[in-house]
Amino acid sequence: MEPTVEIKVRDHGPYKVTGPIRLIDAESAVFVAEGETVALCRCGHSARKPFCDGSHRDVDFDSRVRAG
Repeated sequence: MEPTVEIKVRDHGPYKVTGPIRLIDAESAVFVAEGETVALCRCGHSARKPFCDGSHRDVDFDSRVRAG
């Protein structure tokens, strides 16, 4: 059975991604996180994009995404 990748949308915060992750940026640089958890920025204010640095708290980011 293949490992599962799970993406959780967190209210007012980042996407929390868990599982075997292979992230490729616009310049084809690869970031691999095997079985780890990463948080991806949704607010656009992180100094560590595409990763979250907690800036959403400082800018009062407001988002409550629901599936459906």
